[in-house]
Amino acid sequence: MKRTLIVSLGVLLGLSWAQTVRVGLNEDPDTLDPDLSRTYVGRIVFASLCDKLFDISTDLEIIPQLATAYAFSEDNLSLTITLRDGVVFHDGTPLDAEAVRYNLERSKNLPGSNRASEIEQLQSVEVVDDTTVRLTLSQPFAPILAQLADRAGMMVSPTAAEEAGENFGNAPVCAGPFRFVERVAQDRIVLERFPDYWDAASIHLEGVVFLPIPDTSVRLANLQAGDLELIERPAPTDLETIRNAPNLELPTAPSLGYQGLTINLANPEPLDTPLATSPQVREALELALDRDIINQAVFDGEYLVGNQPVPPSSPWYNENFPIPERDVERARALLQEAGFERVAFELMVGNNPESVRLGEVIQALAGEAGFDITLRATEFATALDLQEQGQYEVFQIGWSGRLDPDGNIHQFYTCEGALNETGYCDEEVDRLLNEARSVADIDERKALYDEASARYLPNRNIIYLYHTQLFFPHVDRLEGFQPYPDGLLRWQGVTLN
Repeated sequence: MKRTLIVSLGVLLGLSWAQTVRVGLNEDPDTLDPDLSRTYVGRIVFASLCDKLFDISTDLEIIPQLATAYAFSEDNLSLTITLRDGVVFHDGTPLDAEAVRYNLERSKNLPGSNRASEIEQLQSVEVVDDTTVRLTLSQPFAPILAQLADRAGMMVSPTAAEEAGENFGNAPVCAGPFRFVERVAQDRIVLERFPDYWDAASIHLEGVVFLPIPDTSVRLANLQAGDLELIERPAPTDLETIRNAPNLELPTAPSLGYQGLTINLANPEPLDTPLATSPQVREALELALDRDIINQAVFDGEYLVGNQPVPPSSPWYNENFPIPERDVERARALLQEAGFERVAFELMVGNNPESVRLGEVIQALAGEAGFDITLRATEFATALDLQEQGQYEVFQIGWSGRLDPDGNIHQFYTCEGALNETGYCDEEVDRLLNEARSVADIDERKALYDEASARYLPNRNIIYLYHTQLFFPHVDRLEGFQPYPDGLLRWQGVTLN
């Protein structure tokens, strides 16, 4: 049914399906506005739609994209960026210095912007000439280039943004290799090749269609049947099948992100629940879990267990807080010390088989230590809305990860962080994380992050469980595809044969 729908849509739009890639997504993205978006799958779609000032290479070096050069002042309070000449948005309007100024100010000031805290230190943007902007910072800000290599650096058409207002995300206009055609919620997002793209010679595909298919088995079956060319986040239990398939390839890259349990402490106000009020209860929950069992039972041992925002292999990992082993007796004792025999709570998980299975394993492990968990399987974008509104107790969710450690930590733990959905607030942690943003020396930054994590990790408002490995199964006639550690799909040099 879905394949018939897609083919008829291609005929209707005049796309060449011989050179159109159909991508199976794990869930449907939220709004397609880079300043308001929160989802990983949204970032996947944006990579085709919206070029950024900077990008990353496969080995995590920051490289120019819409920019061609940059220079910091001696005091690191000013950043001058030279822009690529002759770039236009999908509506034909120029991407010049004034457009960049508009975008950065929009990211800071748009109501509800999730980028505001990411570039909080950006004080002003000056248009030097048509292809030059100067960013003035309130203090040195080490992650600024990394932020501009992500959604804060994505450029949207000022003309289209002003005309559409709050509806911009329904029909985004950017400056990427593909332009928006249509979106049908929970069904498809259709993009077509933008002929006036600044790097058009590297884009050989005629279109990209993103199809949200939450069931990993259905997603894989569509790939095997030829109804999809590529899927993201296959079930680890299916990897051996994919490896043995004669017509499939399985490129992989290590993830920058994490997965865990986010616990509501005080969103939008302090909760009067055992988990929210007692650090002992939260410690008991962590000790009730066995990360290795979770990895083996749910993910066939394909992932990396962890207990911090960065994996144990990261130079930013705090070795003073190693991964704790499961200790059911200690967990029961902690519950009793906190005044409870058993503790009940609701765990919200995604409405896909893998997330439900993960919830069931957590439910069984924690049950042996005195926790009675009710699972609440919820469509992912809806679950994000519920989390933002504080209508949850515990949410199994993660973060796709960022190049700079600030991107995995700051907005989750600072009192006013855009993604602080737990209500955690420690002014000393705010001070340490803000200072870490202003320090260029790696050893000094590491010391600040260690000091901050020594305060927030024992609080356990987020219990980190594992770090994914990124897999991108695709048909073997899709040639030239390269996996990136940020999980985004880049189509430069990719062909369908």
